[in-house]
Amino acid sequence: MIRKFYHKFKFFYKNILPSYFIGSPFMSSLYYLLFSSKFKREERAVLAGRIKHIKETNNEKANMYTLIRNVHRIEKGLLMRPRKDIFGLDFIVETINNFETLYVPSNCIPNSQIKWTYDVLSEYFSITGSNPVLDVQRERFKKITVLNEKTIPTSIPYKRIESDRPSISYEEFYKLTKYRRSVRWFLNKKVPHELLDKAVLAANQAPTACNRQPYEYRIIDDPELLEVVRKIPMGLKGYEHNIPVMIVVVGNLDAYFDERDRHVIYVDASLANMSFIFALETLGLSSCAVNWPDIEDLELKMEKVLSLEKHQRPIMCIAVGYPDPEGMVAYSEKRDIELIRKYN
Repeated sequence: MIRKFYHKFKFFYKNILPSYFIGSPFMSSLYYLLFSSKFKREERAVLAGRIKHIKETNNEKANMYTLIRNVHRIEKGLLMRPRKDIFGLDFIVETINNFETLYVPSNCIPNSQIKWTYDVLSEYFSITGSNPVLDVQRERFKKITVLNEKTIPTSIPYKRIESDRPSISYEEFYKLTKYRRSVRWFLNKKVPHELLDKAVLAANQAPTACNRQPYEYRIIDDPELLEVVRKIPMGLKGYEHNIPVMIVVVGNLDAYFDERDRHVIYVDASLANMSFIFALETLGLSSCAVNWPDIEDLELKMEKVLSLEKHQRPIMCIAVGYPDPEGMVAYSEKRDIELIRKYN
């Protein structure tokens, strides 16, 4: 009797009760406040990232994500047609504040992104007209960079060179997409770091919102740590023992000043991950993308094992290795194009 009542209550709680709270955003929020804690980790991670971002930007004036975002906004202004004589006034002070803290002369400590910010700001101040706000920041920039040795070529907007176009046909690329499959059986062979780095470099070229690249690749191949990490995700049962490299893609929510961008870590990382996975195939390696659902105890395990900060969230895992030629792969027929494509 008690068990029957329990099952009825459980069914009501999970399947019927939520329907009473979908009438408005307020009611939905009330439901999750009173009856479900499913979003609490995301809420804390988003808030922790936002606070860290604001503190570094406004108090310490040393937020690389803010500098990158603002310089990318300036880049877009530089390539506009027609280009305005004055632009970027709303954020140029914030940009120079962060640049001043983060900048080091290019001949002291090489850093490709700092060089890029220097080059873009140099171009910006050289082509913009006179304005009270701009003139002050232009002088600040000159004083900050007085010791810099101008480097060639500069990292500013440019016209793509047709001769640099790679000779890859659509047919060859599509063949690669068909050949790539989720590989679950790997050879007992060490994967060189140089090859993994090449794949990461390919992923590094993926587009991201305002060029912020809010993710990092945690590459696990130390035997002891690997033994722990590959047992955490769901869906690896039966073949986790033969995975030579596990990669945990981690999103950094401190890249954003507002909650509106909380999903961008997933979009940007996914764009990069597909480039990473395709690059592996060109290097003789294969992979299996591993789903990472939001499950509290697994999140806590991964956070502890990788010593993640509160603003960092695992996005997905990728198993990598040399494919076993005798191992089978799933056929996994894809949907017809008519089911995934709609014009206008």
